[in-house]
Amino acid sequence: MTHQGRPAATGRRELTYAVLLCLAGAGLALWMATRGWSVELTARPAPLPPVREARSGAALLPWLPALAVVALAGGGAVLATRGRVRRLLGVLLGALGLAVSAGAGYGLVADLDGVVSRQWPALCLVGGLLVAVGGGWTAVRGGGWPAMGARYERPKRTVTESNPTTAATPGPMAGRRTTEAWDALDRGEDPTAG
Repeated sequence: MTHQGRPAATGRRELTYAVLLCLAGAGLALWMATRGWSVELTARPAPLPPVREARSGAALLPWLPALAVVALAGGGAVLATRGRVRRLLGVLLGALGLAVSAGAGYGLVADLDGVVSRQWPALCLVGGLLVAVGGGWTAVRGGGWPAMGARYERPKRTVTESNPTTAATPGPMAGRRTTEAWDALDRGEDPTAG
């Protein structure tokens, strides 16, 4: 016997995991892109010490942190989308993750001048792969995941038989003019109170 709320709970759980993968991966890639990937030493005449010039992943590949920021924003946007748009966003996130991974992979194998630190590009590569996995998961399964709650959506308007135009929702202000509401506010009254 299956519980009726189980598919919705599974969808919410998958949505949470996909968003966390994208956000964690993009954040990791962005942070690793700012670390020093290589240090170049330039010799100077004695007794002066050599000049150290550290170059980050962002200095070597300026587009890398930009892609990570877009992936970070896209990971958050997965929550606000639904259906086909969410699946297309998943495809975009997968492509961004692969592009970040490619840049980090270049940092791993490139022959950079000076002392090279391979752990930062490797961690950036892991971040890009996390984004790609989260994006791929969203592209494949995201269409059926729940959307944001109804409280974030515009209320639906109803059409009555007597008035084919959209009817206002009944409440304390129903049938009152706007000027009456402002006059009530001027008197210190709450125009929404019944």
